[in-house]
Amino acid sequence: MRVPPTSGRDDGQAAAGRLKLAGASVAGSLLFYLMLARLQEWVFPNVEFVRGVGWVYLPAGARLLCPLLLGWPGAVGVLLASWCECFFHLYPDDPLRALAGGVSSALAPYLVYLFAVHVLGMRAALTNLTSRRLLLLVPLFGIASPLMHHLWFWLHGDPVDLARGVAVMAAGDMLGALVVLYALKGMLGLLPPAPLRRP
Repeated sequence: MRVPPTSGRDDGQAAAGRLKLAGASVAGSLLFYLMLARLQEWVFPNVEFVRGVGWVYLPAGARLLCPLLLGWPGAVGVLLASWCECFFHLYPDDPLRALAGGVSSALAPYLVYLFAVHVLGMRAALTNLTSRRLLLLVPLFGIASPLMHHLWFWLHGDPVDLARGVAVMAAGDMLGALVVLYALKGMLGLLPPAPLRRP
């Protein structure tokens, strides 16, 4: 039996659906990041080592999870949210640093996502993400993000203690990501189990 060719209208509807999903993913990532940034100020107000680098950094959970779950739309949401934080909160007096901070915040976790897909063989939406793989990705992200940020600080000529700054930011990002991951896991555990389907 011959299958009729797909119409241009069906292709247009599919493209519109993908565009809507990508837009929702960007918006959700942006809101999740900004929510964690406000929660950071409320729960951990005095843990900064230097401005923008803390011993525990909850938005790192969004930086890691959004690209892992959503791919490039998650990374775009993280980029936009990071720019909001950098331009209006962390570095309002230094637009170049704010611009670079946002790019570093999104690019490092997206590179970790690409590593997870192409090297670890992770499938979309983390369907085959095991605890072992996650325990590899958290420290990998925890190292990649601070290195990218501090490379910019060094190139920009900022007077920062690079070794100590990388160590503190790595610890803060890993702790923040783990806190968010386990908090989400705990909340999911509170949900009632899905009803069993009868054959």
